[in-house]
Amino acid sequence: MSSTSIAQRLYRADQPALRFLPEGPYPLGKGQFSWVAIQHGPDVQYGSLNRFDMATSQNSSHILPGRPGFAFPCDDQRHFVVGCERQIGLFDTVDSVWTPLVAAVDADVENTIINDGVIFADNIVFGTKDLEFQTQKAGLYLFRGSDRSLTRLRADQICSNGKAVADSDGACWLYDIDSPTREIVKYRLDVSTATLSDRTVVVDLTADPAVPDGMILTPDKRGLIVAMFNPQPAEFGETRWYDLASGTLVHTWQTPGSPQNTCPNLVRHQDRVWLVITTAVENMPEDQQHSASEAGSLFFAPTEFDSVGEAPQYPLPSLDDPAI
Repeated sequence: MSSTSIAQRLYRADQPALRFLPEGPYPLGKGQFSWVAIQHGPDVQYGSLNRFDMATSQNSSHILPGRPGFAFPCDDQRHFVVGCERQIGLFDTVDSVWTPLVAAVDADVENTIINDGVIFADNIVFGTKDLEFQTQKAGLYLFRGSDRSLTRLRADQICSNGKAVADSDGACWLYDIDSPTREIVKYRLDVSTATLSDRTVVVDLTADPAVPDGMILTPDKRGLIVAMFNPQPAEFGETRWYDLASGTLVHTWQTPGSPQNTCPNLVRHQDRVWLVITTAVENMPEDQQHSASEAGSLFFAPTEFDSVGEAPQYPLPSLDDPAI
């Protein structure tokens, strides 16, 4: 039988712009994490990279040159690798300089932007989303670090969201969510040939009123923690831990007053590992926002995990490389 616990508000931005669509928390060290505000409002075409300090409850924000889907720290403690609009680039948090690495994502389709991603070694797997949330035209991509090549692995997703990569039984496995399918699937990923196996469903949520969004592996790589985005009125939102071997529910973290959970991650703070959950206001009618008074807040909850798992930093490419 699964268990349930209640998460508490960690941070609620004063600015509505930062509450509209928070996603992608990522550990930066003890008590600190980054996150992205994908879009600063329904008609705004830019967002921000944010860094939060749990000890001081202070948030710093950097405006980006578009709408970010993901942001991961580089190993120089200064740059982030960011998927923004249709580019992958480096953002310098000191000088606020944007340097493109890839500028031709989804070049042959219209009305898509980069969405969620995951890093492993010097590779990034990421997806895009159809801005109308209707057509199977969004891509799933591998950006391979060894030769800085971009390969489209699939071209038939709608809103490519949570991703995780794990090595098991001598193979590299990609866990993936295309949200409208309401399925969590896995593929065998061959990085050297940039190819995927056929998909296998790991968790079937097709009967669920909520949509699976962001996702991480548990530190032991035996489970997945999935944020559920529920567009319907509800007293609380849910972020769920599923067992990989059986697909069964292990634990649920509830977020009171905020039904639209977007992304989870683990952060070490005060000698304990905490689950951080981002939530969003996006697409929520104004009357529903009154009852969902914590929509757009960041939540946290203590866990019994003894580590945050793998949280690699991206190897900073040489900025003198003529390819950049």
